[in-house]
Amino acid sequence: METITRKTMLYKTGVEYGDYTMNHALGCSHGCKFPCYAFLMKKRFGQVKTYDEWCEPKIVANTLELLDKEIPRLKDKIKSVHLCFSTDPFMYGVPEIGEMSVAAIRKLNDAGIKCTVLTKGSLSANLATLSKANEYGITLVSLDEDYRRRMEPGAAPYAERLAALKLLHWAGCKTWISMEPYPTPNLIEQDLPALLEAVSFVDKIIFGRTNYSTEVSRYAGHKKFYNDCAATVIAFCKEHGIDCHIKDGTQTGG
Repeated sequence: METITRKTMLYKTGVEYGDYTMNHALGCSHGCKFPCYAFLMKKRFGQVKTYDEWCEPKIVANTLELLDKEIPRLKDKIKSVHLCFSTDPFMYGVPEIGEMSVAAIRKLNDAGIKCTVLTKGSLSANLATLSKANEYGITLVSLDEDYRRRMEPGAAPYAERLAALKLLHWAGCKTWISMEPYPTPNLIEQDLPALLEAVSFVDKIIFGRTNYSTEVSRYAGHKKFYNDCAATVIAFCKEHGIDCHIKDGTQTGG
C-alpha cells in the first residue's frame, strides 16, 4: 500500500476521554457516511482533497522509528495512548495497518505505557498476548447489517466486530464499546435495550449522539430521544456493573 512519513507520532489529545494519541495512517477505507469528522478535519487542513482519496489509506512508514525517539522523552508524561482518533488501527481488509498497530502497542507496553484501542474493523487475536492493562473497543451503533452497509460500507460486519471483541474478553482483556454516533429513529428504528444486552459482557460503554447530520436535526424529538437513550444506557450500566460515559452534548435541555 502507499506510504507516507511524518515528523512526529505521539501527541496530547483534547478529546474528553483521551490522554495521548497516535495516528499511524492517513485516511480510512471504511467510507462512513455519518459524516466522518476525521475526514472533515483532514480536508479542512488540506491533507486530503476528496472522500475518494480519504478512502485510499496511506500508512506512516516510519511509525516505529518515531516511537523509538518519542517514547523515552514522553513516557513519564503519558497515562495512556489511544489508537486512533483520526484513522482506524484495525482497518477492515487492510492487514498492514493492523500489523503496525500491534507492533506499536507492543513497543508502548514494553515502556510501561497503557494503550486504548477503538475500531470498526476486526480486532487482532494477537492483542491478547499484550499487556492486560490495555483496553480494546469497537464502535457499535446497531445490529442491523443493512444499516451497516448503508452507513459504514467498508467496515467490518457487526457480528465479526463483536466476535473478535468477545475473544479478547474471554482471554482476560479489558473491553469496551463506543455507541456513537447513535442514530435517531428517522435513520433507523431499533431496540436500544437489545443492543445493550448484546454487549453486556464489556467493561465500559461510551454513548454519544450523531453530530454534523441534517437528518438528525430534522427529527423533531431528537433532544428528548437522546436524553431518554442516555438514561437507558446509564440505568443498564448501573444494573450490570459496567462503567459508563455519556459524551458531551448528548444530554441536553428540552
